[in-house]
Amino acid sequence: MTPDRGLEPVVRLEGITVEYPGTRALDDVDFRLFAGEVHAVMGENAAGKSTLVGVITGTHAPQAGTVFVDGAPRRFSGVADSRAAGIATVFQEAQLSPNLSVAENVMLGRERRGRLGIDWRRTRADAAEALARLGLDDLDPKTPLSQLTPAQKQLVALARAVVDEPGVLVLDEPTSSLDVAEVATLMRVIRGLRQRGVAILFVSHFLEQAFAISDRMTVLRGGHLVGEYATRDLDRADLISKMLGKDIDSLRALGSERKAHHYSSAGQPALQASDVGRRGELELMDLEIQRGEIVGFAGLRGSGRSEAASLLSGVVRADSGTLWVDGEQVQLRSPSVALRHRIALSAENRGTQGVIGELTARQNILLSLQALRGWSRPLSRAESSALVETYVEALHLDPADLDRPVALLSGGTQQKVMLARALAVRPHVLILDEPTSGIDIGAKLDVQRRISQLAGDGVAVVFISSELEEVVRLSDRIVVLKDREKIGELSNGPGVTVDTVVEMIAAELSHSADL
Repeated sequence: MTPDRGLEPVVRLEGITVEYPGTRALDDVDFRLFAGEVHAVMGENAAGKSTLVGVITGTHAPQAGTVFVDGAPRRFSGVADSRAAGIATVFQEAQLSPNLSVAENVMLGRERRGRLGIDWRRTRADAAEALARLGLDDLDPKTPLSQLTPAQKQLVALARAVVDEPGVLVLDEPTSSLDVAEVATLMRVIRGLRQRGVAILFVSHFLEQAFAISDRMTVLRGGHLVGEYATRDLDRADLISKMLGKDIDSLRALGSERKAHHYSSAGQPALQASDVGRRGELELMDLEIQRGEIVGFAGLRGSGRSEAASLLSGVVRADSGTLWVDGEQVQLRSPSVALRHRIALSAENRGTQGVIGELTARQNILLSLQALRGWSRPLSRAESSALVETYVEALHLDPADLDRPVALLSGGTQQKVMLARALAVRPHVLILDEPTSGIDIGAKLDVQRRISQLAGDGVAVVFISSELEEVVRLSDRIVVLKDREKIGELSNGPGVTVDTVVEMIAAELSHSADL
């Protein structure tokens, strides 16, 4: 659908600004949503997508700007106000009660009542009717929710959202835990709602799904509105460049730079994965990493990069496939098991998965090594000092920072502390998820140089970065991921540029026509 310029949007935002302490999540953003369309909101993490959804659904109050529903200004103080205005939401995590039946979940708060309380016959009939309107006649309203698949639960959440026939439906990452066949079912339901005139706001990290289902797209970046586009007028490379904030011509001009070191592709891989994956998080993938090799993971946020890092480092257990470390088959049940096999991870989120803010930089550096040795064999003061001094020199850490709580240190210093902690266990495989994110150029160069040195010393490195230039510059091979699936590999060289990677990401997946 292409909205008629004379039509009034069902939902319109004008000049919306939302501020949190220390950040402006949305800055003077406009948005329009029309009846009978699917409108995708696109952008990387921290672009402002969730905040925009929160403004529309009443969970975030803007400091400036106006929300219009059916042409009238509205001020929502909560989800109930938004719902009363005809706006329903299905969140990423279906907010359902597993101990209740399908009918009880669909009709929760809207049960039919008679003289003696809830009339369950009529309530189940209403639930069945709501399910039938979505083409879900095969779901028995009496079935306990606990017996359903994730996709069926998502459809129950959708039925509950539309039981009152809202004019606006907000879908926030509705397909994040679904497989391809389940996504196709949900897409069929969404198309049916669109044909009935429902205005649908669709938020997803999955580019192919957004192109398959949406009529228009709004792109946000860093809390700012980049633009509103008809989906048919926007190709994938253009969308990616708008999300990343780089003109596609600039991306094409970037060449690859090769490192001085060379690795040997002969011999036993340091890490080998065969058909490794986890349902709802990462499709099955194969991977080999040699000693001295840097393998870059490229893809937009939500592509599966971090999920792959978690599976390869034991943070999350794979539910399929086989892993070998130096030729030995292993089961990485936890990060501690991975450490024993000399696999170390420096995670993306410094705050929740990285440094421990209350501990000093020195204590953070020593943490993994001490855990590996066991707490019954504490490191001596001499060992600790020698180890820490090694990384003060190698990573250009300020000695004055060592005994300060790491929460008080700069992002760049925290990143170096995380890297030092991973290196202290002398890893054979080092997995680095966004190791240069949010740090200044000096610290970034220090980290990049150290990564190259580690590969030269024979460490197998997995390098993940949102900055594709970094991936191309540092990697020997590039694994490209999209929509939580490995879609290809590139052997790096002078002919490989950022544009090569972008075009691979932008290419349609063979199964996207089925969505």
